[in-house]
Amino acid sequence: MGAVSDAKKAYRLLKRALASRTAVQRVRRRLAETQPHPEGHYRVAVYFADGAVNMYQMRQWYKPLEELAKRWPVVVLSRTATGADKLLDEDAPPVAFVPTVRDLERFIAKQDIRVVLYVNQNTRNFQMFRYGRRWHVFINHGESDKMYMTTNQYKAYDYAFIAGQAARDRLTRTLWDYDIDRRTIEIGRPQADHYSGAVPYTPDERTVVLYAPTWEGDRPSAYYGSIATHGETLVSALLATGRHRVIYRPHPRSGVIDHAYGDAHRRIIAAIAAANAADPGAQHVYDDGPELGWQLAAADVAVVDISAMVYDRLAVGKPLMITRPADERASVDTNGYLSDCEWLTVDGAHDIVAEVERVRADEAATARLRMWVRHYFGDTTQGVATEKFHAAVQELMEKWDRWHAHEVGAVRPDEDDDDEEGDEDE
Repeated sequence: MGAVSDAKKAYRLLKRALASRTAVQRVRRRLAETQPHPEGHYRVAVYFADGAVNMYQMRQWYKPLEELAKRWPVVVLSRTATGADKLLDEDAPPVAFVPTVRDLERFIAKQDIRVVLYVNQNTRNFQMFRYGRRWHVFINHGESDKMYMTTNQYKAYDYAFIAGQAARDRLTRTLWDYDIDRRTIEIGRPQADHYSGAVPYTPDERTVVLYAPTWEGDRPSAYYGSIATHGETLVSALLATGRHRVIYRPHPRSGVIDHAYGDAHRRIIAAIAAANAADPGAQHVYDDGPELGWQLAAADVAVVDISAMVYDRLAVGKPLMITRPADERASVDTNGYLSDCEWLTVDGAHDIVAEVERVRADEAATARLRMWVRHYFGDTTQGVATEKFHAAVQELMEKWDRWHAHEVGAVRPDEDDDDEEGDEDE
């Protein structure tokens, strides 16, 4: 029995290695067909060590980076074949495929990268940290009150671009000996300046409800997902009224760990398809596309889990409810917006129609919402966050110039370090 198990494991590993090698070859062929990267061209790099499954972390930055690149050329340093393949398919900045440390060294040695941006906390970020004489900046992939937002890993970066006062308060409460004033720069939510896109339905008198749950989580403290506890109930109730249009946008990782969660997710998709077949005018939407923005702007009410989606919607300033985790082990930070939000419990999901109407009509809730929007994002006037983002990069470029001025004639710090322990091709 043990021999059979070992053989199956060896087969899976071999299959994975062959698929990985094929993906690497495909990406290199695709890049060979494009124009080569001009030497010394790029000033800003986005370091992305993840694969296709976490592309949502990059996608939300495409449009802000496109604007930034009009002043400082931007390149994505992609460490995996599946990630690079997806980036090449989408509206991403130019891509450099650098699967090994040696590839990474060769590329940056030919460029003038002064600011490196990081959208997540992948452990392979440390392979980029070795390169000094450039600023390493954590920009994250969303604002939230998850424990992820106060990890001690913030200290590994030179700077962090944060959304606003709420982030400052959160980090101050949690991190010891971290100089908030020196190492963080507030930029609001520049993604919100680009919330757009044509809606995939004909607007009418129906109340549009966005249900955007997160995935099930990989440990009890992160059990925020509501698909199996709230989702089926609330979606079924809204589909049945004839007065509501549902936009269902689940996290792309939904069901990757918990099969029951994945089954509930698929039943919701089937229910939406059945409701549209019964009433084509309903035009309910199952949205698994890469573009995020129109959903947040179009919905009259949003129902979301504890995740970055709370704050993506909060930046719009329109009514939302947050699902209260059914598992009491889930970590809930009630120091910020979650201390004053509109919770939707498991029982409340059964009365979702009344709950939707209540939050739409509650003027006191609307006033509280506006206060929290400013606390988290500052001035959300169109274009202000983009200006802050650009100003933050400008500040770091000027600091780079000042430091560099003291080192004229010094050897460029693209370290001659051949140690590639633990670093292999995809």
